[in-house]
This record gives sequence, structure tokens and C-alpha cells, in this order.
Amino acid sequence: MGHGWQGAVLKLMRGKDFTFTVTGAEQVTGDYRRLHFTDGGLLAAAGVHPTMWVRLWFDDGGKPHQRAYTLVDPDAEGGTFSLEFALHDGVASDWARTCAVGDTVEAALQGTGFETPDPLPERLLVVGDAASLPAINSLLDAFPDLPATIWFETRHASDEGLPFRTDLARHDLRRVPRERGGAGLVARVKAELPALAGSAPYVWIACDTSTTRALGGYARKELALPKERVHALGYWRDG
Repeated sequence: MGHGWQGAVLKLMRGKDFTFTVTGAEQVTGDYRRLHFTDGGLLAAAGVHPTMWVRLWFDDGGKPHQRAYTLVDPDAEGGTFSLEFALHDGVASDWARTCAVGDTVEAALQGTGFETPDPLPERLLVVGDAASLPAINSLLDAFPDLPATIWFETRHASDEGLPFRTDLARHDLRRVPRERGGAGLVARVKAELPALAGSAPYVWIACDTSTTRALGGYARKELALPKERVHALGYWRDG
């Protein structure tokens, strides 16, 4: 399957192509699935960093369709990792539900990166949802000694069973039901973030695009946090 104009653009931007092979699967909840892969040489070529992500290519009725996913537990020596899928209606979720051991998927590596805050923050302030949970967990793993406050937007009752890597001694997980297209999360974070923003934090926001834009702008402009201490990236679009 060709990758169309999107693939051509990634090539021009020096994206590297790999083929991943499915080695197993776990149904974590009814709405969340973890797949295990061999990496096709990815990790040996690129190394590993927190929140590292790749683009997967799927066939959508003969047309190329791509989505980005964060690596879970990448093992550079073994050449393996996992990916987690927040399941919904769509080509990528359909593939994740039905793929079998031995199936392959094409992937591109382009654009991923992470700069460790310098100096290290006193606290992580994190806003996300099921789509960004793998990246949230990788942040917590990367900074095991830092306290963190996490506002996590939920959509399903089954979200109680998601694989959070939180430690009650250091992490304050605040679940926020999705309301009014993300407006409930925006209001909750705006009400609670100022009390924590004076603790030399690093703010990391990754949820739907409009919510991310609203909260990223709030942190930078209204709270006047330095731009290098605020990471905001929309992971998906509503509707």
C-alpha cells in the first residue's frame, strides 16, 4: 500500500520507515487494548526517549490512513515495544481489535522528540486522557522522584481499569468526566492549576486539540509560565 501525499511529505521531512510485527495482545478494558510488537530495527536506529511516538499506516478502503501512537515499554536491546489503543469507531481501532500474531503494520518515525526540563521542575502538572495515557506513563517513569498532579479526562466507566503508573505517595490523580466537548476539563484545570503553578512546575498537556489549545494558552498567557516550561500538543480532534 502506498502512503499517498502524507507519506511523500514525511519522506521530504526525512521520516524513516519501519515494519512492525504483532507478537501478542491484551484487552486491558472493554475500551482499551494493548498490542505487542517487534520493532523492525526502529529502536536500534533511533534510540528511546520519553513520550516517543510513531505513525502507523492503515488501509482505509484502498486509501492510506495514518495515526500516531506512543511507544510503551520500549526495549532497545530486545527490539520490542507495545502500543495501547483507546478504542472507538475508526480504521485504526478496527485493526487493533482484529489483528493477529504475525500480522504486520507499516510505520514512520518523524517528528518525535523530548527535551528534559533544565533545571528539573519541582512538580509535574499533567493534563490528558486515554489517548495520551501511554505518554503520561512514560513521563512518570522518566521522572520517578518528582511529585505529579494529573488531571485525567474520562469517557467510559471502564476507564477506572486503565493502566495508570501512578504512586499514591507521589502522584495526585484527578479524574474528570468529559463534559461539553472538553469544557468541563478546561474549567476544572483553570480552577485548580493556579494554586500549583507557583511550585516551579513543568506543565504537560495532551488531550483533544481545542482543549489543549485553551489550556496551553491559559498556562502561558494568564499564568505567565515560561513557554519552555509548558508543553501542549493536541492528540486528537473531536467530531
